[in-house]
Amino acid sequence: RIAPHDAGDMVAGMSVINGVVCGKVRPAVRFFCLAAALLAALAALPAIAETRLMVLGDSLVAGYGLPPGQGFPAQLQRDLSSAGRQVTVLDAGVSGDTTAGGLARLDWSLADDPQAVIIVLGGNDMLRGLPPAAARDNLEAIVTRLREREVEVLLAGMMAPRNMGPSYIAAFDAIYPGLAERHDIEFYPFFLEGVALEPALNLDDGLHPNEAGIAEITRRILPSVERLLARLDG
Repeated sequence: RIAPHDAGDMVAGMSVINGVVCGKVRPAVRFFCLAAALLAALAALPAIAETRLMVLGDSLVAGYGLPPGQGFPAQLQRDLSSAGRQVTVLDAGVSGDTTAGGLARLDWSLADDPQAVIIVLGGNDMLRGLPPAAARDNLEAIVTRLREREVEVLLAGMMAPRNMGPSYIAAFDAIYPGLAERHDIEFYPFFLEGVALEPALNLDDGLHPNEAGIAEITRRILPSVERLLARLDG
């Protein structure tokens, strides 16, 4: 109950926060009144939308030979969350996929409407000895479609084994930096940097990274991913 002689002071000290009126009442009551007002104000703020980042790739993305939740997209999600980034990482990895396969399923993969895409394709083209020109054309088409949709792109490069012959090596290795420069997109020169040919970081097949290898890949590529996300922030 408010005594009559308190009414004047209460009206004089009233404040309104987001439609909630708080006056000069007892401190405990006023605290709860202000708390309710602040909660109402926060609820009225627009929600912060999470960025959707898709990783389009082959078995290096799909987590071949690894337990569920230990592949590159999941590890990247954990690292970005630890850095305070509100990003949802979408796994669009298909084991055995080539650049042609990635291009063929691109529209379907974009159903989740990502704002940014990391491309990790080309390793299977190279292992099968497919023509570098075809891989280049497929990657060119993927990047072009993404940019037409105003999707930011990080292209992760691959490198041909040194036993493929000098002409093949030169043609294949040149695909990625050439595309990155031509389209002005973020570029990470070699997805397996620091992991390729390191037995402790790969499965027994010597081709696919183990959990420690995935952690190393993610650690190394993270600055490039941050630059990709900065383009969205800009």
